[in-house]
Amino acid sequence: METKPSFKRRLRTACWALTVALVAGSLNAAVAQTTNESNGHVSPWAPTELGQLPPVQPLTGGVWLKGDLHVHSRHSHESTNNPISKIINFSKSVGIDFVAITDHDVHVKGDVAHHTWADPEFKSDTVLLLYGAEWTTTRGHGNVFSAVPYDHQRLFDVRDQRDVVIGSIKKQLGIHLSANHPSGKDHFGYSYDIVNSIEVWNSSVWPKNANAIMIWDDMLSSGRKLTGRGGSDAHHGEPDSPDKASAHTFERKANYVGTPTTWVYATARTKQAVVDALTNGRVCVSSNPFAPRVEFYADVNQDGKPDMMMGDNVKSTGKPVKFKVQLTGKTQADSTYTVNVVKNGDPFNSYKVTGKNPVIEFTDTPALINRTYYRVTVEGPGTPFPQVPQSTQLSGRMVGLSNPIYFNFDPNF
Repeated sequence: METKPSFKRRLRTACWALTVALVAGSLNAAVAQTTNESNGHVSPWAPTELGQLPPVQPLTGGVWLKGDLHVHSRHSHESTNNPISKIINFSKSVGIDFVAITDHDVHVKGDVAHHTWADPEFKSDTVLLLYGAEWTTTRGHGNVFSAVPYDHQRLFDVRDQRDVVIGSIKKQLGIHLSANHPSGKDHFGYSYDIVNSIEVWNSSVWPKNANAIMIWDDMLSSGRKLTGRGGSDAHHGEPDSPDKASAHTFERKANYVGTPTTWVYATARTKQAVVDALTNGRVCVSSNPFAPRVEFYADVNQDGKPDMMMGDNVKSTGKPVKFKVQLTGKTQADSTYTVNVVKNGDPFNSYKVTGKNPVIEFTDTPALINRTYYRVTVEGPGTPFPQVPQSTQLSGRMVGLSNPIYFNFDPNF
């Protein structure tokens, strides 16, 4: 004889059935919700039209200044025959306007102020000497640039802290922090959100910088308005006598102050103007102080007059823009130069140009809403640098590069 299930058993069965139904219903609702969202999904990070951007600074009234932003003196332990006086005197002899002597802070436990800056030779009436150091850490190296003395010890003390802490200290100090040799052995291993620039051309050996350029394009493509700069990273000077030579003395003829040379379009011939121009990106780099300078301009309204130059950022109108690249300085009139234009990290076009004052122009339409940037590299005959004779061969056909011209980059990124 069949017996009926007990009341408790029936209750448990009913509860289980209800639970299954509820779960199934919830899953179906979730699936439906997900499907609905995926069908009409709009990324909250999708580009939108920017508000008012800061106005572009005047294109006239400034001065082109050239210098080296990565040089080591005797205050770096591995440097030889390179006192500050030798660096300054050489800079004067080749027309260098500014120098950042960036000795390794780890060699003096962060106390740069009582070593490099306190050196009686750290002074010049003609060469602008920036205050700085190479921030030397287990996560890579960066250079600091400042127009005035700052408390470098504070930055050194937080080198092993979280990036957000380091970024806060850097902001408090009011300094320009730059990522050094980003693809080398001591590559920059911190967030690129805490730096203002990146060393895209380290030393006279141009070919080794290909990965640094790739990293730069990655950072630019992500929306970071990041200045590209150069630096010789020179450590070794000319010995005063043969007996003073070291195992690295041979480097002096191949890589020294100005290989490469960083140019800035500054509002005045002052240290602060140099740092400001570097931060704003009105910067180009050439293989040495005598090589042609790459200038890059854009005529947004196509009235025949440039409205912006490299480093500048404006909102796109959705209409074509006329761009102009010119080489200024000691060019070889009977030689051909190749101007390579890069757009958003990809090759855009290449142009051949000759003449005493080579100029090329091209037209393109930046995206109306999305970010767009253009930058330029120039290849051609090497420019002799008699004071550093082997550097020309090491730089190869690389003449110089520009910083980007930007459209629709968020200044608050």
